[in-house]
Parts: sequence; C-alpha cells; structure tokens
Amino acid sequence: MTEEIIIKTTGLVKNYGPVHAVVGLNLSIRKGEVFGLLGPNGAGKTTTTLMLLGLTQPTAGKAEIAGFDCVRNPVEIKKIVGYLPDSVGFYSDMTGRENLRFTGRLNGLGGPELEERINFLLARVGMESAADRKTGTYSRGMKQRLGIADVLIKDPQIIIMDEPTLGIDPEGIRELMTLIRELAEKDGRTILISSHQLYQVQQICDRVGIFVKGHLIACGRIEDLGRQLQSEGNYVLELGVQPVKPELRAELEKFDSVQEVRYENDLYTLQTSKDVHSELTRMLLSQGYDVYHMHQRGGDLDEIYRRYFEKAGDWNGNAVEQADKKPRLFGRSKKQEAV
Repeated sequence: MTEEIIIKTTGLVKNYGPVHAVVGLNLSIRKGEVFGLLGPNGAGKTTTTLMLLGLTQPTAGKAEIAGFDCVRNPVEIKKIVGYLPDSVGFYSDMTGRENLRFTGRLNGLGGPELEERINFLLARVGMESAADRKTGTYSRGMKQRLGIADVLIKDPQIIIMDEPTLGIDPEGIRELMTLIRELAEKDGRTILISSHQLYQVQQICDRVGIFVKGHLIACGRIEDLGRQLQSEGNYVLELGVQPVKPELRAELEKFDSVQEVRYENDLYTLQTSKDVHSELTRMLLSQGYDVYHMHQRGGDLDEIYRRYFEKAGDWNGNAVEQADKKPRLFGRSKKQEAV
C-alpha cells in the first residue's frame, strides 16, 4: 500500500427529492488498501458506490478514481474498476466456466489467452472442482467466489464490493476474507467494501469510514478510532464477579468516573470516563468478590461504531432494540462467535 490517493470524493452530495442520501462526502482512499465503508442499511453506502461507478450523477460535488471524473469519464472508470454486487447474477443454465468465458468476450478477450486466464482465476478463487457445473446449483458462497473471478477477468486496479459476506456460512466467509486480503497484499489492488457486517470487516480492512444518514462521521484505522474515543473519556469495562449481590451495583456507581452501570447476561457493563480497572479490582477483592472476567472494551469495531453513533446523536432506545434484533450490525452473531 502506498500513500497515493486513487479514490477521492470532494463535497459529494446526492439528493432524491427531499431525501438527502449523501451529504458533503469528503473521502480519500489510498492505492492498495482495503477500505471499509460501514453503516446500516439506508446510510447512503450504495448511493455512494453508484456515484463512484458513474451509474448515478451527483447533485453536487465531485468523485474521481485514478484521476478520472466518475461522471465525465465513465468508460475509463469501467476499464479500471470491477464491481461485485451483494447478489451476484449469473446465467443459471450455464456453467461457471461458461459464465466467465462470456464475461471475457464482453471485455474483448478470446482464444487461448482467455482460456488460460479462466483456468488461473478458477484456481485462484478455489472453484476448479465446480467450474463445469451449472451455476444454478451453486451456493451463495460459491457464487460470491465465482463473482470475484468474474470481476478479475478484466484485471481491474480497483474492486468495489457491496456486502460480500452477506448470507455466507462461516467457513465461506473465512475463505472469502483471505482472498480479499490477498487481492490487496499480493496483487496491489485497491478494495472498497461497503458493509454493515462489522466483525468480518474488522479482520481485513486497513481503514474504515463510518457512515450514518448520508454523513461520514468517522474515518481512520480501527485502532486509531478506538484510541481517539478513549482519549475523549469513553471507556467501557466488562466485569464478571462471584457472588452476585444486589448491593454491588450501588457500590460500583459510587466511583466518580463511573457514568453508567448495566447488568445483563451475568456481566456488569460499566461506562466510565477513565480506566478504572485497577481500583475496581482492589475494591472487589477487599470485599471478598471473585473476579472471573474483566475486559476493557473500546478497540473493537462494534464498540467504536456504537460510540460514534452516540456522538452523532443517533443512538437511542430504539436503536438499541434494533441492535438486539440484528446482531450482525453491531458485532458477531452466535454462529460467528463459534468460529
């Protein structure tokens, strides 16, 4: 990865009538990095992607890729950018190999060169054994991997992926994440991932941008965003003790730096203005408690995401309720935790 900026938006705006889908987006993505554009459904991620691909015109502002204006130079953009939608479409009565051959011919390739490239890409994405089966028999994960091969047919510099892990089993996710990371590290390609599935994105992204209601409210490396929140006095401490006594909550709330105490799933969660784990430990041990779990949160992407939501004024009781119903938005599902 270099410091060269390959994707840049300046004051990018998109309105659909009274709806402000994207509001003054200023974003710079470096060549060779994996960048995660994160936010819930309806945040403006897809609209941003469509403007980058030159498929919809901005209301105001400018989007550029490799120095080309995304509106004025759509042909040049299509030559260097590959796009993997959230639901990859193939001709179901054709085999994986035949679908790739069709895409290759659309991109001006043919003969032995195309066949050699198809064989190479099928091996690259781990689809050799299924290459001659009809894609109508493929699982979603297999279609996603074939989709990456399909995108790579024209050898793009940049790949934009919309929810690439959606609906894929844990093993398929692991394989896909490894492949995406290789595309950046070994090939030097720039990857832009639009997603609301934070746990997977955290594993592979160099930087992330948090998108809420059309606004980019935070951008940077995950560890830097976590440190920034902590420097602003935003700490979250998980605490598990035995025995659990009704009076313990009141004891915890006596600390000046403790702003909030919650108890659920056999754990206390403390929101504090500074790191208090040392003094809490001393207090708990002096009163005969056995501390079996203590974890300072803040560096995890789900916690960073939640705290920036709070700063943006978008975190309320309804949002918490929705988060409980949709765990993939803010962290791992139970299925993913078992991996």
